[in-house]
Amino acid sequence: MATKRHKKTRNLSIAVLTLVFLWAAPLMAHHAFGSEFDPNRPVLLKGRVVKVEWVNPHTWIHMEVTNPDGTRDVWMIEGGSPNSLLRRGVTKASLQAGTEIVVDGYQTRDHTLKRANGRNVTYADGRKLFLASSADAEIDKPK
Repeated sequence: MATKRHKKTRNLSIAVLTLVFLWAAPLMAHHAFGSEFDPNRPVLLKGRVVKVEWVNPHTWIHMEVTNPDGTRDVWMIEGGSPNSLLRRGVTKASLQAGTEIVVDGYQTRDHTLKRANGRNVTYADGRKLFLASSADAEIDKPK
């Protein structure tokens, strides 16, 4: 009888630990703005949307940017969570592939990467979208 109870307790403990790990894994993957992005390296990127990823914990806008020499790079722009963007009225239809946009934000600390944290998107007609990024809380906090 004691061995059956021991097995049930052990199985329950394993199940609880597994659930805790699965719940906490996305939190461990999340990062603070300052750990990845450089507040002293603002970028202004102009180009067209290639694709948008609506994944947690951040959305990602992939955009093709034409360099001064005529070559092109695809940049990955980190935005807020899908939920935070949806609360601001941004939907999947807001950023369709092929849409011309301007993004202002901050480049990664590794300046060799074509990746940035976006603050705002401006459309060709002047409309703006706030990307609900982590930059605002980090940059605007008192020092």
